[in-house]
Amino acid sequence: MFIRAASRISTTSARNFSASAYASKDLVQELYLSQLKSYKAPPKAADAHVGHVKTFKQPETPAAPSVPTDLATELSSYEAAQPTFNQPTSTPAESANAGENAEEFLAFLEADLPKPEAHH
Repeated sequence: MFIRAASRISTTSARNFSASAYASKDLVQELYLSQLKSYKAPPKAADAHVGHVKTFKQPETPAAPSVPTDLATELSSYEAAQPTFNQPTSTPAESANAGENAEEFLAFLEADLPKPEAHH
């Protein structure tokens, strides 16, 4: 009797699973896909680009360079001209060290650097 009661309790408390799962349709996904398939994009207007794109304007063709008519006189005037040479300007460092000789300069380089003062 105890065994029958235990077997009834175990069968009623056992969870039953079906071997084949029922695949329910996702209504929201089906609705979305149907709306997506039925969507037609509006046609673009022929003048939709106006205001966004500049119109192409071809640049003017450049004029051909002209050959000088009297080339011989221009060459002779160029050859007769005196060349101008730029004189190098002295820098302030050169003018300050102009009075020093090599011995004084080497003595300056070998001199000890002044010790920095401690600020309290």
